[in-house]
Amino acid sequence: MKFDPLAKSRRLVKSASEIILMEAAGKMVADTLKYVSKFVKPGIKTAELDNLAEDFILTRNGKPAFKGYEVKNKKFPGSLCISINDEIVHGIPSNRILQEGDIVSLDCGVELNGYFGDSAITLAVGEITDEVKRLLLITEKSLFIGIENAKDRAKVYDISKSIQEFVEINGYSLTRELVGHGIGKRLHEEPPVPNFVPSLMKREQFPNYKLLNGMTLAIEPMVHHGLKETILSSDGWTVRTKDGSMAAHFEHTIVINDDKPIILTLRD
Repeated sequence: MKFDPLAKSRRLVKSASEIILMEAAGKMVADTLKYVSKFVKPGIKTAELDNLAEDFILTRNGKPAFKGYEVKNKKFPGSLCISINDEIVHGIPSNRILQEGDIVSLDCGVELNGYFGDSAITLAVGEITDEVKRLLLITEKSLFIGIENAKDRAKVYDISKSIQEFVEINGYSLTRELVGHGIGKRLHEEPPVPNFVPSLMKREQFPNYKLLNGMTLAIEPMVHHGLKETILSSDGWTVRTKDGSMAAHFEHTIVINDDKPIILTLRD
């Protein structure tokens, strides 16, 4: 059967009442990241950051969306994904101590009243080089460029193309194995939102959905300083750059709203 992007998209549109619930979940994600970010400094263990996030969420009647999240019979053990330097995403909180000059990505998901929010930031630990500062700047800017192209009646690939062109013209590469996603009553919903325009062979895996007002997406460019190839660590979760180059990750949950998308996880 031929893929009908408009019919599929209509089923993904959220009602006004659902969007209000997603706004609350998104705000909790934003507040959590803002709070935990204050503690990112040399000498702190990533497990301590995870504990801070979990306590913050639970005391506000939320639920950490990642803790216990199951993939192929493996359950993620943390409330945050905490990824350092060449780790792109899905790093497991541990007794690892942040060092001066590291960069650390904090990825946070929250379930509140049956709806989800999801956001990520990459932060400097103490002083970092100008080269690495540029990586963070370009990655975050690519996220906002992608968001700007998430418009009613546009398509997913409009987001993908804008991110890819900006990242690659600045000399960086993008993760191909992992993509953004729809979000709502589930953490991961349709449509997949790649940060690159898929090759013809991959377009069935990443269909080019029509974007409609009320659709909610988590857009999340993952940018490598070096080559695009990745490896999966022995823990079964942490994805790293194959060449050991630094990687950054920024993400926001948004709602399509004519030509001015609303960011539900914007930090004050």
